[in-house]
Amino acid sequence: MISIKTEQEIELIRESGKITYGVLSSLKDFIKPGVTSREIDKFAYDYITSHGATPAFLDYEGFPATACISINDVVVHGIPDDTIIKEGDIVKVDMGSIYKGYYSDSAYTYIVGKTSKKVKKFVSDTQKALYNGISVIKEGVKLNQVCSQIGRVARENHYGVFTCLTGHGVGRELHEDPYIPNYSNHESEGIILKAGMVLAIEPMFSLGTKEVWLLPDEWGIVTQDGSIAAHFEHTVLVTKDGYEILTGE
Repeated sequence: MISIKTEQEIELIRESGKITYGVLSSLKDFIKPGVTSREIDKFAYDYITSHGATPAFLDYEGFPATACISINDVVVHGIPDDTIIKEGDIVKVDMGSIYKGYYSDSAYTYIVGKTSKKVKKFVSDTQKALYNGISVIKEGVKLNQVCSQIGRVARENHYGVFTCLTGHGVGRELHEDPYIPNYSNHESEGIILKAGMVLAIEPMFSLGTKEVWLLPDEWGIVTQDGSIAAHFEHTVLVTKDGYEILTGE
């Protein structure tokens, strides 16, 4: 059952989204060589709490941090620690905020310093897939049109798409129905978008395989071939005529 949010609920998710967006925007200047992933996490915690919100991920099903910080071949759910960020690292930060009981969820991939043209294009293409998927959102559209737009970018560029990792509904809870795969699928054909739905759209691609391993900490997910992964995400409101990104400008 996909929930339709009221105007009051949407406003609270919108405020939550502004805080989440503020963290990820501020991290563009904070993440650099020499910083540890634990320091990035503290920055996120301090920002969220100082803006009257609560970190959505902290203690969620036992997760021990404010943000999932995933470096290079770690796709998602990386636990912050004393790992030092290096020149050329690809750092994914996935996080959310709870404002007056309502959730937002967003992710951004940061290129630290210089990297190859191939990696730059890959990261840019993953972000492009996010916006391509969002661009078709409006009431009356089949959810699979969103999934197909995302998957087309991966297919045309021969990137790996992780079938076990998807987007989702968000708002009253961190994870709500529906699941939103990053490729065309039969299940999404039967879901028609309605105004008031709030969705977390989040393409996750790799430069190689679509196969992953679960790390011994039982949180981090890494590519089986060691290839670099990228991840972008926005919380998006479905409207009568289109969409509103609640975790961006």
